[in-house]
Amino acid sequence: MQQLAHRVCAMSTNHQDQRLVRELAQKYPEKIIPAFGYHPWFSHFISLTHNVEKRVHYEKLFLKNTSLDSITDFEDLLPHLPDPITLDSVLEDLRTNFASLPADSPRVLGEVGLDSIFRVPHDYHASPRTLTPFTIPLEHQLAVVEAQLDLAVELGAAVSFHSVKCPEATSTLLLRLKQRHGDQWNRTRIDIHSCSMSPDSLKQLQRAHRNCLMSISTTINAKSRHLRPLIAACAPDRLLIESDYNNIDNSTAQCLEILNIVSEVRGWPIETEWVESETEGAVHRLEANWEAFVRNPDA
Repeated sequence: MQQLAHRVCAMSTNHQDQRLVRELAQKYPEKIIPAFGYHPWFSHFISLTHNVEKRVHYEKLFLKNTSLDSITDFEDLLPHLPDPITLDSVLEDLRTNFASLPADSPRVLGEVGLDSIFRVPHDYHASPRTLTPFTIPLEHQLAVVEAQLDLAVELGAAVSFHSVKCPEATSTLLLRLKQRHGDQWNRTRIDIHSCSMSPDSLKQLQRAHRNCLMSISTTINAKSRHLRPLIAACAPDRLLIESDYNNIDNSTAQCLEILNIVSEVRGWPIETEWVESETEGAVHRLEANWEAFVRNPDA
């Protein structure tokens, strides 16, 4: 980490890695911006009520179809699932982690969001990973992410938002938050990360929410026919890039790859030397967008 030439925003995903991200940031404060949050892929671990038994919790989520195959798959899956944690404890944990940050540290909630196509694996840590037929009900994901977003608004945290194959649900959720929180919502920066929406959906979202940014990565977006049209459609001051990569050794190369594509599409030259007063280059523009995202000037 000490050899890393840049800072990294490290995302959390579930109840096991919130502490790890916090400790990483405490160990390398000059290198790591921590983000705390509970990813939709792990939202089934979270119970919306207290004192619910493990089997009852997961049956309610996954056994709406009681065919013999579903029951067999469920019985195979259940031993690999943890005891559920409550949404209240999740929010308390987030508050504690945000409170542990230095006063001048950015607050970032992430990664959170919605995913309509994710299938729950039998064992997330197995290799190769095999998938069950079960998806996490969208209404459950919505309850988990909406509570986290309410907290982000309260604490003034920026948000890294995962939205896969659910543009309408995402749009409806953000509109509900805007109606509930008003100006406070407008001051809460939200990034649709590794955005997979259509260009038209992104335009509509950014028209409705001036606080909505988009980031793209070659890790996720490289093969998408929407990649270049998305870059062209995005408001120039609300465009970010990312590695979205799980190995720090490759993160710089991934960012450089997407930087070159942004430069080509937007016609922004990539700087060959750094002059603070020159602001038209791709890196200057993206740096300014990032700083506005994590250190919101409107807050």
